[in-house]
Amino acid sequence: MRIAVAEFSHETCTFCPDPTTVERFERGGVQRGRAVLEHSRGIPCYINGFMRVLEAEKDVEIIPIIDAPMPPGPYTSWLTKECFEKYTGEIVEGVKAATGGAGGLDGVLLALHGAMAVREFPKPEAEIVRRVRAAVGPKVPIMVTLDLHANEDHELTDAADGVFVLKTYPHVDSQETGEIAARCMVDAVRGKFHPVQAIRKPGIICASIYQGSEQHPMKDVYDRCRAWETREKDVYCVSVAPGYAYSDVPDVGITVIAVTNGDRELAERVAQDVSDFIWSLKESYSRPLPKPREGVAHVLDLVAKGVRPVVIADHSDRTGDSTHILKELLAQGGRNFGLCAIADAKVVKELERTAKVGDTVTVAVGGYASEFSGQPVEVTGKIEFLGDGAYVLTGPMNKGRRTGGGLVVSLDLGNNNHLIVADKMRSSLDAGGFTSVGIDVGSLDIVVLKDRIHHRAYWDSVAKADVPIDAPGLGPADLSTLPYENIPKDIYPLGPQWRKS
Repeated sequence: MRIAVAEFSHETCTFCPDPTTVERFERGGVQRGRAVLEHSRGIPCYINGFMRVLEAEKDVEIIPIIDAPMPPGPYTSWLTKECFEKYTGEIVEGVKAATGGAGGLDGVLLALHGAMAVREFPKPEAEIVRRVRAAVGPKVPIMVTLDLHANEDHELTDAADGVFVLKTYPHVDSQETGEIAARCMVDAVRGKFHPVQAIRKPGIICASIYQGSEQHPMKDVYDRCRAWETREKDVYCVSVAPGYAYSDVPDVGITVIAVTNGDRELAERVAQDVSDFIWSLKESYSRPLPKPREGVAHVLDLVAKGVRPVVIADHSDRTGDSTHILKELLAQGGRNFGLCAIADAKVVKELERTAKVGDTVTVAVGGYASEFSGQPVEVTGKIEFLGDGAYVLTGPMNKGRRTGGGLVVSLDLGNNNHLIVADKMRSSLDAGGFTSVGIDVGSLDIVVLKDRIHHRAYWDSVAKADVPIDAPGLGPADLSTLPYENIPKDIYPLGPQWRKS
């Protein structure tokens, strides 16, 4: 049995200013051939999940083609046609070569995202699978894994034999989802399993900050999915992607996909049941969040009452240079805080050229990428770290993956306040984002992260409170502030029939 493996993934914030290019993908790190497997081995990711299943089978040969994962932040906008064609083309040429080689090709496993956006192709993941289908023919199974933030509709399930979506946010089940897809593939090739899919779109769009899988409403939704998988032996997998609201695309919004063993009526019934349940919870997919002034005041009050540490989730910043939270912390007299990080390549490169560790410097940071970034904030601090900020993740998400590379400066602003400035967007999925630049996390009362939910996989075990603050940004909780052009006109809660007068 010969199974091809490839990944091409991007979560596209179409409201960001800069396009997503080939250069950006290559700079982020694209693996080809055998390096695809070795780069992912031991990392809890989709491809490692594929390998764990396939390598346990004595008669399976893995044909690795390409791994083009989403590059590190900041977020970028629409993929250029050149970028889409290049990596899709490499996948197609790879499966063609494998199909025409000795032994042919028995299946294709694709790790996609679901929230890629390309102006020339309104539904790019479906386009990728259609092209692979044309290359391998109608009888070769194609299984697809998707991120939980996928925006998809029937065009993808029409092209693929099985589509499987993460069930956790923070995403700690990427490897497990890869294993689910790979097991389906092996059993399908052997004729032991006959995947049948049903898909529903409940017609709801929601911000990422409301999609945590351990909080209502998504916990209730995933519990219902698992109940179906447990109760009915022919229900193989029930997936729900709450979607990515920051891609202005026609298939935006929540997606339900049910995969059964040969039972179409059951698949349709399950998908409809879960879709109806989601619709019944529609008002739970949004709630008011504090703005910077009131949010920071609330956090300082918590600390004053002995609640520490408190995480501030600066969830709406997609460019990394937003200064709204920093400005308020300084204005309101915040102490013992660490902020990871303000993205400002100009500042860090100038400090690399003109300063050294131990110097006291005054710089104006951030506030340049978009109208939502705020104004540059002038700070004076002692350089406590200046250099490459790379470290290895040790928390639950992507454990073992090297991250954070690039030029980083950490400034001690006094009052045990620490500001990290980096040449690109940087957050801290675990304490390493701080400890790697010499900051004692245990001394902090307030930890500020440019993140929405992912940090919670680690920080919920450390912090006593997690406070999302809805600062201005390109990923806001209030979706009505975004200039959509391509989303469905009747989607809840943005359609005119849902808006409060």
